[in-house]
Amino acid sequence: MPEATRIFLSPPHMAGTEMAFIQKAFAENYITTAGGNIADFEKELGRLTGAGNAVALNSGTAAIHLALQILGVTAGDEVICPTFSFVASANPILYQQATPVFIDSEPTTWNLCPVALENAIRARLQLGKKPKAILVVHLYGMPARLAEIMQIANQYGIPVIEDAAEALGSAYQGKALGTFGAMGIYSFNGNKIITTSGGGALVTDSTGFVQKAVFLASQAKDPAPHYQHSEVGYNYRMSNISAGIGLGQLTVLAERVQQRRTIYEYYRQALALVTAIRFLPEPPGAFSNRWLTCITLAPDQPVTPDQLRLALEKEQIEARPLWKPLHLQPLFADKLYYGSTVAENLFTQGLCLPSGSALTTTQLERITTVILKQFI
Repeated sequence: MPEATRIFLSPPHMAGTEMAFIQKAFAENYITTAGGNIADFEKELGRLTGAGNAVALNSGTAAIHLALQILGVTAGDEVICPTFSFVASANPILYQQATPVFIDSEPTTWNLCPVALENAIRARLQLGKKPKAILVVHLYGMPARLAEIMQIANQYGIPVIEDAAEALGSAYQGKALGTFGAMGIYSFNGNKIITTSGGGALVTDSTGFVQKAVFLASQAKDPAPHYQHSEVGYNYRMSNISAGIGLGQLTVLAERVQQRRTIYEYYRQALALVTAIRFLPEPPGAFSNRWLTCITLAPDQPVTPDQLRLALEKEQIEARPLWKPLHLQPLFADKLYYGSTVAENLFTQGLCLPSGSALTTTQLERITTVILKQFI
Protein backbone atom coordinates (compact mmCIF):
# COMPACT_ATOMS: atom_id res chain seq x y z
CA MET A 1 0.00 0.00 0.00
CA PRO A 2 1.27 3.55 -0.70
CA GLU A 3 2.45 5.55 2.28
CA ALA A 4 -0.25 7.78 3.75
CA THR A 5 0.00 11.49 3.00
CA ARG A 6 1.29 13.35 6.03
CA ILE A 7 -1.18 15.47 7.97
CA PHE A 8 0.49 18.56 9.38
CA LEU A 9 -0.48 20.42 12.54
CA SER A 10 -1.42 23.76 10.97
CA PRO A 11 -0.23 24.27 7.38
CA PRO A 12 -0.88 27.37 5.26
CA HIS A 13 -4.22 27.52 3.44
CA MET A 14 -4.24 29.82 0.44
CA ALA A 15 -7.28 31.79 -0.68
CA GLY A 16 -6.40 31.70 -4.39
CA THR A 17 -6.26 35.47 -4.82
CA GLU A 18 -2.80 36.06 -3.39
CA MET A 19 -0.98 35.87 -6.74
CA ALA A 20 -2.87 38.85 -8.12
CA PHE A 21 -1.50 41.06 -5.35
CA ILE A 22 1.99 39.61 -5.74
CA GLN A 23 1.90 40.25 -9.49
CA LYS A 24 0.81 43.81 -8.78
CA ALA A 25 3.97 44.28 -6.69
CA PHE A 26 6.09 42.94 -9.56
CA ALA A 27 4.28 45.07 -12.13
CA GLU A 28 4.92 48.20 -10.08
CA ASN A 29 8.49 47.03 -9.30
CA TYR A 30 7.96 47.47 -5.57
CA ILE A 31 10.02 44.45 -4.52
CA THR A 32 10.95 46.07 -1.24
CA THR A 33 9.62 47.11 2.16
CA ALA A 34 7.48 49.85 0.63
CA GLY A 35 4.55 49.87 -1.78
CA GLY A 36 0.81 49.84 -2.18
CA ASN A 37 0.28 46.32 -0.84
CA ILE A 38 1.73 47.32 2.53
CA ALA A 39 -0.45 50.41 2.83
CA ASP A 40 -3.57 48.48 1.77
CA PHE A 41 -2.79 45.58 4.08
CA GLU A 42 -2.36 47.89 7.06
CA LYS A 43 -5.58 49.73 6.26
CA GLU A 44 -7.61 46.54 5.88
CA LEU A 45 -6.16 44.96 9.02
CA GLY A 46 -6.98 48.08 11.01
CA ARG A 47 -10.51 48.04 9.63
CA LEU A 48 -11.20 44.33 10.18
CA THR A 49 -9.97 44.37 13.79
CA GLY A 50 -11.38 47.75 14.68
CA ALA A 51 -7.94 48.79 15.91
CA GLY A 52 -7.85 51.72 13.52
CA ASN A 53 -4.10 51.63 12.91
CA ALA A 54 -1.75 48.82 11.94
CA VAL A 55 1.98 48.60 11.21
CA ALA A 56 3.01 45.64 9.05
CA LEU A 57 6.23 44.02 10.26
CA ASN A 58 8.38 41.01 9.47
CA SER A 59 7.31 39.04 12.56
CA GLY A 60 5.11 39.09 15.62
CA THR A 61 8.28 38.99 17.70
CA ALA A 62 9.41 42.26 16.12
CA ALA A 63 6.02 43.75 16.97
CA ILE A 64 6.38 42.82 20.65
CA HIS A 65 9.90 44.26 20.68
CA LEU A 66 8.70 47.57 19.25
CA ALA A 67 5.76 47.72 21.67
CA LEU A 68 8.10 47.30 24.64
CA GLN A 69 10.44 49.97 23.34
CA ILE A 70 7.58 52.40 22.63
CA LEU A 71 6.42 51.96 26.25
CA GLY A 72 9.89 52.84 27.45
CA VAL A 73 10.97 49.43 28.73
CA THR A 74 14.71 49.59 29.32
CA ALA A 75 17.50 47.80 31.17
CA GLY A 76 16.53 46.85 34.70
CA ASP A 77 12.77 47.17 34.17
CA GLU A 78 10.40 44.30 34.92
CA VAL A 79 7.71 43.10 32.53
CA ILE A 80 4.98 40.70 33.60
CA CYS A 81 4.55 37.79 31.19
CA PRO A 82 2.61 34.50 31.30
CA THR A 83 4.79 31.45 31.72
CA PHE A 84 2.56 29.32 29.49
CA SER A 85 3.53 30.64 26.06
CA PHE A 86 6.00 30.35 23.21
CA VAL A 87 9.43 31.81 23.90
CA ALA A 88 8.81 34.61 21.38
CA SER A 89 6.51 36.26 23.93
CA ALA A 90 9.37 36.72 26.39
CA ASN A 91 12.50 37.02 24.24
CA PRO A 92 11.86 40.69 23.34
CA ILE A 93 11.91 41.52 27.05
CA LEU A 94 15.48 40.27 27.08
CA TYR A 95 16.26 42.28 23.94
CA GLN A 96 15.56 45.37 26.05
CA GLN A 97 17.77 44.01 28.86
CA ALA A 98 14.66 43.95 31.04
CA THR A 99 13.50 41.12 33.28
CA PRO A 100 10.42 38.95 32.69
CA VAL A 101 8.33 38.15 35.75
CA PHE A 102 6.44 34.98 34.95
CA ILE A 103 2.82 34.33 35.98
CA ASP A 104 0.93 31.04 36.13
CA SER A 105 -2.12 30.15 34.04
CA GLU A 106 -5.67 29.70 35.27
CA PRO A 107 -7.70 26.64 34.25
CA THR A 108 -10.71 28.24 32.52
CA THR A 109 -8.76 29.76 29.61
CA TRP A 110 -5.18 28.48 30.18
CA ASN A 111 -4.11 32.13 30.03
CA LEU A 112 -2.69 34.63 32.53
CA CYS A 113 -4.17 34.10 36.02
CA PRO A 114 -5.63 37.39 37.35
CA VAL A 115 -5.13 36.35 40.99
CA ALA A 116 -1.46 35.48 40.47
CA LEU A 117 -1.08 38.66 38.41
CA GLU A 118 -2.24 40.90 41.24
CA ASN A 119 -0.21 38.97 43.80
CA ALA A 120 2.89 39.53 41.66
CA ILE A 121 2.23 43.24 41.25
CA ARG A 122 1.73 43.71 44.98
CA ALA A 123 4.87 41.74 45.77
CA ARG A 124 6.95 43.77 43.33
CA LEU A 125 5.52 47.08 44.62
CA GLN A 126 6.43 46.13 48.19
CA LEU A 127 10.02 45.89 46.97
CA GLY A 128 9.79 49.22 45.17
CA LYS A 129 9.75 47.58 41.73
CA LYS A 130 6.67 48.60 39.76
CA PRO A 131 6.35 46.48 36.58
CA LYS A 132 6.75 48.59 33.45
CA ALA A 133 4.24 46.60 31.38
CA ILE A 134 1.94 43.57 31.40
CA LEU A 135 2.15 41.24 28.42
CA VAL A 136 -1.08 39.26 27.99
CA VAL A 137 -1.07 36.24 25.65
CA HIS A 138 -4.25 34.77 24.12
CA LEU A 139 -3.06 31.20 23.70
CA TYR A 140 -4.37 28.96 20.93
CA GLY A 141 -6.86 31.70 20.06
CA MET A 142 -8.65 31.65 23.44
CA PRO A 143 -9.26 35.08 25.00
CA ALA A 144 -7.69 35.69 28.39
CA ARG A 145 -9.86 36.96 31.24
CA LEU A 146 -9.57 40.51 30.00
CA ALA A 147 -12.19 42.16 32.20
CA GLU A 148 -10.25 41.20 35.33
CA ILE A 149 -6.81 41.71 33.82
CA MET A 150 -7.58 45.17 32.45
CA GLN A 151 -9.18 46.20 35.75
CA ILE A 152 -6.01 45.19 37.61
CA ALA A 153 -3.77 46.90 35.06
CA ASN A 154 -5.77 50.13 35.27
CA GLN A 155 -5.86 49.99 39.07
CA TYR A 156 -2.07 49.89 39.27
CA GLY A 157 -1.42 52.10 36.24
CA ILE A 158 0.49 49.51 34.22
CA PRO A 159 0.09 49.47 30.40
CA VAL A 160 -0.96 46.24 28.68
CA ILE A 161 0.46 44.72 25.50
CA GLU A 162 -1.71 42.00 23.98
CA ASP A 163 0.14 39.15 22.31
CA ALA A 164 -2.67 38.01 20.03
CA ALA A 165 -0.26 36.21 17.69
CA GLU A 166 -2.49 33.13 17.71
CA ALA A 167 -5.78 34.97 18.10
CA LEU A 168 -6.57 36.98 14.98
CA GLY A 169 -10.32 36.62 14.49
CA SER A 170 -11.00 35.96 18.18
CA ALA A 171 -13.01 38.35 20.32
CA TYR A 172 -13.92 39.13 23.92
CA GLN A 173 -17.34 40.60 24.65
CA GLY A 174 -17.69 41.37 20.96
CA LYS A 175 -14.39 43.26 20.63
CA ALA A 176 -11.40 41.93 18.69
CA LEU A 177 -8.47 40.63 20.67
CA GLY A 178 -5.45 42.85 20.28
CA THR A 179 -7.52 46.02 20.74
CA PHE A 180 -7.87 46.15 24.53
CA GLY A 181 -4.36 47.15 25.57
CA ALA A 182 -2.09 50.02 24.59
CA MET A 183 -0.93 47.90 21.64
CA GLY A 184 -1.81 44.53 20.15
CA ILE A 185 0.34 42.02 18.29
CA TYR A 186 -0.55 39.60 15.49
CA SER A 187 1.56 36.95 13.78
CA PHE A 188 1.26 35.82 10.16
CA ASN A 189 3.74 32.97 10.35
CA GLY A 190 3.03 30.05 8.02
CA ASN A 191 1.22 28.09 10.73
CA LYS A 192 -1.16 30.87 11.81
CA ILE A 193 -4.84 31.21 10.87
CA ILE A 194 -3.80 33.42 7.95
CA THR A 195 -0.27 33.91 6.73
CA THR A 196 2.04 36.29 4.87
CA SER A 197 4.65 33.47 4.80
CA GLY A 198 6.44 35.22 7.66
CA GLY A 199 5.26 38.42 9.21
CA GLY A 200 3.42 40.20 11.96
CA ALA A 201 1.73 43.46 12.85
CA LEU A 202 1.40 45.97 15.64
CA VAL A 203 -2.06 47.51 16.05
CA THR A 204 -3.10 50.46 18.20
CA ASP A 205 -5.54 53.36 18.37
CA SER A 206 -2.63 55.74 19.05
CA THR A 207 -1.30 57.59 16.01
CA GLY A 208 1.75 58.54 18.06
CA PHE A 209 2.56 54.88 18.70
CA VAL A 210 2.10 54.11 15.01
CA GLN A 211 4.51 56.86 13.98
CA LYS A 212 7.08 55.65 16.50
CA ALA A 213 6.70 52.03 15.41
CA VAL A 214 7.19 52.90 11.72
CA PHE A 215 10.20 55.05 12.61
CA LEU A 216 11.89 52.35 14.67
CA ALA A 217 11.03 49.59 12.20
CA SER A 218 12.63 51.55 9.36
CA GLN A 219 16.11 51.90 10.89
CA ALA A 220 15.10 55.05 12.83
CA LYS A 221 15.97 57.40 9.99
CA ASP A 222 15.80 61.05 11.02
CA PRO A 223 14.05 63.50 8.65
CA ALA A 224 16.98 64.62 6.50
CA PRO A 225 17.95 64.39 2.81
CA HIS A 226 20.90 62.21 3.83
CA TYR A 227 20.95 59.17 6.11
CA GLN A 228 21.03 60.45 9.66
CA HIS A 229 20.30 58.47 12.82
CA SER A 230 19.95 59.63 16.42
CA GLU A 231 18.79 56.36 17.97
CA VAL A 232 18.95 52.63 17.30
CA GLY A 233 16.46 51.36 14.78
CA TYR A 234 15.59 48.01 13.21
CA ASN A 235 14.94 46.44 9.83
CA TYR A 236 11.50 45.22 10.84
CA ARG A 237 9.14 46.27 8.04
CA MET A 238 7.12 43.70 6.09
CA SER A 239 7.91 43.30 2.40
CA ASN A 240 5.46 44.47 -0.25
CA ILE A 241 5.27 40.92 -1.61
CA SER A 242 4.42 39.43 1.77
CA ALA A 243 1.78 42.11 2.27
CA GLY A 244 0.26 41.02 -1.03
CA ILE A 245 -0.09 37.51 0.31
CA GLY A 246 -1.69 39.01 3.41
CA LEU A 247 -4.24 40.97 1.37
CA GLY A 248 -5.41 37.77 -0.27
CA GLN A 249 -5.52 35.99 3.07
CA LEU A 250 -7.55 38.70 4.80
CA THR A 251 -10.38 38.10 2.34
CA VAL A 252 -10.92 34.63 3.83
CA LEU A 253 -10.23 35.35 7.51
CA ALA A 254 -13.85 34.89 8.62
CA GLU A 255 -14.06 31.66 6.59
CA ARG A 256 -10.85 30.33 8.13
CA VAL A 257 -12.14 31.07 11.64
CA GLN A 258 -15.36 29.19 10.93
CA GLN A 259 -13.44 26.25 9.45
CA ARG A 260 -11.23 25.96 12.54
CA ARG A 261 -14.24 26.18 14.83
CA THR A 262 -15.93 23.43 12.81
CA ILE A 263 -12.83 21.24 13.18
CA TYR A 264 -12.91 21.77 16.95
CA GLU A 265 -16.56 20.69 17.04
CA TYR A 266 -15.78 17.62 14.96
CA TYR A 267 -13.11 16.51 17.42
CA ARG A 268 -15.31 17.27 20.42
CA GLN A 269 -18.18 15.17 19.10
CA ALA A 270 -16.07 12.35 17.62
CA LEU A 271 -14.15 11.90 20.88
CA ALA A 272 -17.04 12.59 23.26
CA LEU A 273 -17.20 9.01 24.56
CA VAL A 274 -13.57 9.09 25.73
CA THR A 275 -13.95 10.53 29.21
CA ALA A 276 -10.17 10.76 29.61
CA ILE A 277 -10.06 13.47 26.92
CA ARG A 278 -10.93 17.00 27.94
CA PHE A 279 -11.43 20.03 25.71
CA LEU A 280 -11.05 23.71 26.51
CA PRO A 281 -14.53 25.30 26.35
CA GLU A 282 -15.28 28.95 25.64
CA PRO A 283 -16.04 30.88 28.84
CA PRO A 284 -18.91 33.40 28.77
CA GLY A 285 -18.05 36.42 26.62
CA ALA A 286 -15.24 34.63 24.77
CA PHE A 287 -15.14 33.84 21.06
CA SER A 288 -12.12 31.78 20.04
CA ASN A 289 -10.82 31.35 16.50
CA ARG A 290 -9.82 27.83 17.63
CA TRP A 291 -6.47 28.26 15.92
CA LEU A 292 -5.43 24.92 17.39
CA THR A 293 -7.69 22.32 18.93
CA CYS A 294 -5.96 21.27 22.13
CA ILE A 295 -6.84 18.53 24.58
CA THR A 296 -5.73 17.45 28.00
CA LEU A 297 -5.77 13.86 29.23
CA ALA A 298 -6.93 12.87 32.69
CA PRO A 299 -3.84 12.04 34.76
CA ASP A 300 -5.34 8.88 36.26
CA GLN A 301 -5.57 6.82 33.06
CA PRO A 302 -2.92 4.73 31.25
CA VAL A 303 -2.48 6.70 27.99
CA THR A 304 -0.06 9.60 28.20
CA PRO A 305 -0.02 12.58 25.83
CA ASP A 306 3.35 11.50 24.47
CA GLN A 307 2.10 7.97 23.79
CA LEU A 308 -0.80 9.48 21.90
CA ARG A 309 1.52 11.80 19.99
CA LEU A 310 3.75 8.88 18.97
CA ALA A 311 0.74 6.80 17.90
CA LEU A 312 -0.34 9.63 15.65
CA GLU A 313 3.20 10.14 14.35
CA LYS A 314 3.37 6.46 13.41
CA GLU A 315 0.45 7.12 11.08
CA GLN A 316 2.09 10.25 9.59
CA ILE A 317 -0.06 12.63 11.65
CA GLU A 318 1.63 15.59 13.34
CA ALA A 319 0.61 16.51 16.89
CA ARG A 320 2.49 18.71 19.35
CA PRO A 321 2.80 19.01 23.13
CA LEU A 322 1.37 22.10 24.77
CA TRP A 323 3.90 24.83 25.57
CA LYS A 324 6.53 24.05 28.15
CA PRO A 325 6.27 26.81 30.80
CA LEU A 326 8.92 29.47 30.30
CA HIS A 327 9.98 29.51 33.95
CA LEU A 328 11.04 25.87 33.46
CA GLN A 329 13.18 26.69 30.41
CA PRO A 330 16.97 26.83 30.93
CA LEU A 331 16.99 30.34 29.42
CA PHE A 332 14.77 31.68 32.21
CA ALA A 333 15.77 29.42 35.10
CA ASP A 334 16.79 32.38 37.30
CA LYS A 335 13.65 34.49 36.68
CA LEU A 336 10.82 35.18 39.11
CA TYR A 337 7.62 33.13 39.00
CA TYR A 338 4.27 33.67 40.72
CA GLY A 339 1.56 31.02 40.85
CA SER A 340 1.10 27.31 41.43
CA THR A 341 1.28 24.38 38.98
CA VAL A 342 -1.56 24.99 36.50
CA ALA A 343 0.80 25.68 33.57
CA GLU A 344 3.04 22.76 34.51
CA ASN A 345 0.06 20.40 34.62
CA LEU A 346 -1.16 21.60 31.24
CA PHE A 347 2.26 20.89 29.76
CA THR A 348 2.39 17.36 31.13
CA GLN A 349 -1.23 16.51 30.32
CA GLY A 350 -1.89 18.30 27.02
CA LEU A 351 -1.58 17.85 23.28
CA CYS A 352 -2.32 19.98 20.19
CA LEU A 353 -4.22 18.13 17.45
CA PRO A 354 -3.99 18.83 13.70
CA SER A 355 -6.17 21.87 13.07
CA GLY A 356 -5.42 23.14 9.57
CA SER A 357 -8.44 24.82 8.03
CA ALA A 358 -8.14 22.68 4.87
CA LEU A 359 -8.58 19.39 6.74
CA THR A 360 -11.10 17.11 5.04
CA THR A 361 -13.66 14.90 6.76
CA THR A 362 -11.66 11.87 5.58
CA GLN A 363 -8.52 13.23 7.25
CA LEU A 364 -10.38 14.02 10.45
CA GLU A 365 -11.78 10.50 10.49
CA ARG A 366 -8.25 9.16 10.04
CA ILE A 367 -6.99 11.23 12.99
CA THR A 368 -9.83 10.38 15.36
CA THR A 369 -9.65 6.68 14.46
CA VAL A 370 -6.04 6.59 15.64
CA ILE A 371 -6.95 8.42 18.85
CA LEU A 372 -9.93 6.20 19.62
CA LYS A 373 -7.83 3.05 19.17
CA GLN A 374 -5.63 4.16 22.07
CA PHE A 375 -8.56 4.31 24.49
CA ILE A 376 -11.16 1.78 23.31
